Amino acid sequence: MLVSHLGDIDISEITLSVLKEYLAKQSDRLKPSSLGHRIRFVRSLFRFAYKETYLPSNPSLKLREPRMEKQIPKFLMEEDVIHLKISCQTLRERALLEFLYSTGCRIGEVEKINIEDLKWENCSAIVNGKGSKQREVYFTTECKVWLKKYLDNREVKHYL
Repeated sequence: MLVSHLGDIDISEITLSVLKEYLAKQSDRLKPSSLGHRIRFVRSLFRFAYKETYLPSNPSLKLREPRMEKQIPKFLMEEDVIHLKISCQTLRERALLEFLYSTGCRIGEVEKINIEDLKWENCSAIVNGKGSKQREVYFTTECKVWLKKYLDNREVKHYL
């Protein structure tokens, strides 16, 4: 897109003002988050060109991403949770829903949990989060009941 906008121009002829002009035209039709992606791409391209000595200096260093509005997290109403619980068709679905809801874990964290990571006596589990950081999460007694029902009805009992 940058090349189609600028035409057949040598990369060393591209200045900060040329990049700002290009991005200003993009900002008319892009959301701030999409413009931020575009700016990161341009900076990455010019960082590479500079490191590989195609450029004597990096004109994209002073490009800044647009400020993003802070979004309020979305949450489920109690009624929504009840509908989700009713819609579960298997023990596995219900156990997974209960665990996700009561712990706040990400799906990727839950899929890595082994049975040995569960501490039944205090309704907790050790999960590996982002950056391989381990943390302890706690689940409800209701979740414990559904997890045990699910695990008791499975043939292979090594992984959740």
